Amino acid sequence: METPRSGTITLGVVLRFVDIATDALAEAREEIDALNVYPVPDGDTGTNMYLTVSAARDAVREASGGGDPDADLGTALAAFSRGALLGARGNSGVILSEMLGAIARRISRSAPDERNALVMADALVQATDASYAAVGTPVEGTMLTVSRAASEAAAAAAKDPGVRARDVFTVAAAAAREALARTPEQLQALADAGVVDAGGRGLSVILDAAETVLTGRRPVPVTAPIGSHQIPIPHAAPVASGDLTPDGPSYEVMYLLDAQDDAIPGLRSTLGPLGDSLVVVGGEGLWNVHVHVDDVGAAIEAGIEAGRPYRVRVTHFAEQVAETRQRANARTGRRIVAVAAGPGLRLLFEEAGAVVVPGGPGHRPSTGQLLEAITGCGAAEVIVLPNDHDSVRVAQIAARTAEADLGDAVRVAVIPTQAQVTGLAAIAVHEPGRSFDQDVLEMTATARHARQGAVTVAAKQAMTMAGPCEPGDVLGVIAGDFAVVGQDLYDVATDVLDRLLGGGGELVTIVGGHGDPEGSLATRCAGYVEEHHPAVDVVVYDGGQERYPLLMSVE
Repeated sequence: METPRSGTITLGVVLRFVDIATDALAEAREEIDALNVYPVPDGDTGTNMYLTVSAARDAVREASGGGDPDADLGTALAAFSRGALLGARGNSGVILSEMLGAIARRISRSAPDERNALVMADALVQATDASYAAVGTPVEGTMLTVSRAASEAAAAAAKDPGVRARDVFTVAAAAAREALARTPEQLQALADAGVVDAGGRGLSVILDAAETVLTGRRPVPVTAPIGSHQIPIPHAAPVASGDLTPDGPSYEVMYLLDAQDDAIPGLRSTLGPLGDSLVVVGGEGLWNVHVHVDDVGAAIEAGIEAGRPYRVRVTHFAEQVAETRQRANARTGRRIVAVAAGPGLRLLFEEAGAVVVPGGPGHRPSTGQLLEAITGCGAAEVIVLPNDHDSVRVAQIAARTAEADLGDAVRVAVIPTQAQVTGLAAIAVHEPGRSFDQDVLEMTATARHARQGAVTVAAKQAMTMAGPCEPGDVLGVIAGDFAVVGQDLYDVATDVLDRLLGGGGELVTIVGGHGDPEGSLATRCAGYVEEHHPAVDVVVYDGGQERYPLLMSVE
């Protein structure tokens, strides 16, 4: 891998990647588990991929003396590959371990004079080839398909001599997301459930993590990323009842195997007729074997004939699916319910993991709509962001009603966010790993400390706190009150920004409205902040809200 500055493959970048990828999978594991319907609806793909990458991270950190970026790269990569192999869980984890191992081996073999973009593109190609070779019967519409799309895009991009590794991974990650969105067209089980492939989603998370490292973007949690990429889940995957398939195998068998490389073809030939989902990965005497069978004894005996199996794990699918059903019937986890006043704002909140209820002037949600969102999200803990002064009371009634209806099954907290921008500030610090009370406290404090403003246009003659206005006058809003009356949108907006920044601040958020589809006004205002307040960071979003050409906040 190469950093944006140094352009070299370093252990420091590898260490950063494993940290970000592990954290990203930890955040996404519940979402990925919920997608899991193929090859069996056992609901653990996200967990298995997380455990696999986590094992690889632990191994590379131990090999590098606790994460010393000056340690030997080759030794660390070998440990990374072995750690993934030894820690692989489930069908998806075993395939992923082979992909990671192939990438590590290609980086280790790279020559000093090779372009990093070519090395990384070739690494992705070899990862795809290795994963297809490891699977007994490859199926399209799975993580294999997503990997192939990513590697083909990477290889095509790397042909340009001016392309860097960061560009290769940007293209690969985008291609993976596109391929993931098409997986329901390739597998009927996915189409019937209304979901994308779980393993493919996990691989997309990993490629997004690589893109984050190489492009220098600030890493953000998958469940709270304004501006990152997530594939929506159209509806929850069904939980199977009865047999998984009419004639499907009943058990998943996994074991590590010490065996000579020439014994593996015979092992594959023996295991193939016993069941399905056969994956054998590894090399140099150490292998990870995964297969779905009815005859557990025969699968283990095949390993004994080939070498020495150990760490044998046997899972009975009927029991695992029963546990999944039990989990599905129980309210678990924590969700955010947010009111969004425009399509761009809706997208921002959805990408941050929220259940979104449409709102805004003239379209404010009813108590029933918010109650449906709270009870329908299936979470045991729900935080509501009304994001509008007139919707706070409605949200509080919906919260009390939900708690009265569901009793101890749910806790609901309403953070009285008065504006869309304060809701964005609150959800940006949402952390599901904290306790519920601490999460609510942090989000509330952030929302309270975010000073918010807006720009709108007067629709009628009126008397405001800033003086009289006529229809067509531009009004600057601060903390819900009209504070500026003017004639020009830009002049009023910059006046509001100066007033908001008068009390200091580190970050300005500017959200362009429906009347500024190209973002020209928002971009001009961002430039004003950068010129007149150079110590302040500024971000711009397209919110698409009506009646307010600009929404602004200062944190």
